[in-house]
Amino acid sequence: MTQPYAHPESLVSTQWVDEHRGQTDLYRIVESDEDVLLYETGHVPEAVKIDWINDLNDPVVRDYIDNAKFAALCARHGIGNDTTVIFYGDKSNWWACYAFWVFRLMGHDNLKIMDGGRAKWMDEGRAMTTAKPNHPPATYQVTHPRRGIRAFRDDVLRHVRAGRPLVDVRSMEEFTGKLTHMPDYPQEGVLRGGHIPGAKSCPWMRAVNPDGTFKSRAELEAIYQGELGLKILDDVVAYCRIGERSSHTWFVLTHLLGFDTVRNYDGSWTEWGNAVGMPIEKG
Repeated sequence: MTQPYAHPESLVSTQWVDEHRGQTDLYRIVESDEDVLLYETGHVPEAVKIDWINDLNDPVVRDYIDNAKFAALCARHGIGNDTTVIFYGDKSNWWACYAFWVFRLMGHDNLKIMDGGRAKWMDEGRAMTTAKPNHPPATYQVTHPRRGIRAFRDDVLRHVRAGRPLVDVRSMEEFTGKLTHMPDYPQEGVLRGGHIPGAKSCPWMRAVNPDGTFKSRAELEAIYQGELGLKILDDVVAYCRIGERSSHTWFVLTHLLGFDTVRNYDGSWTEWGNAVGMPIEKG
């Protein structure tokens, strides 16, 4: 018998979303993509768009929007404090998990990921529309942000010095330092290639099947607990280049495997690799 995920309520199937998408008084479906133009070409009916660049990130400070702007974002999309938000997107839900993590950071409780994301929905021939929904605005208040799921640079430096586990979810070429500048992401360039000392390499895509769905709990345990040697009570920090791929791994460790203490270092390699005085390893 297949062992269920630690928090199976955090993951729903495309079929479940299709059956519940009309219940807009209870659920809000959100598309969040790396390609911010995808939504306009067609999306799940009733879904709203949250743009990771323009909606979630501050336009001046390298940080997320503040509590007031987050509350306004939710309110205009008809998301109240009790609304269940279901995220999906491209790239096997990279950015859906990123948006999920930001919402959790801001203290929103009722969150789910649509397993397989946008590609699986389309591959199954499910309904798509270009019509934007007209959800009534809601009232929202940020009440209990969860800052403990985020790591800052100095937190990570202390983590390294304490010998606690770090997971680098980038490609092996990035991890070894062979690849410094990503060809498709010139805005994410760094001065130095390599990885944070003591980090173990586990590229994010190892957690997903070819159709973008998450692997079974047994398969994930074999990777993260068997190969990497992580223990369920470990204090773990995950990072990538700007924090989106590591949000995906954070979701896997926290919601699918049940790790208690996992932090996403969203500054990631674009901060660490460019920072003065930060130690690195290569190879």
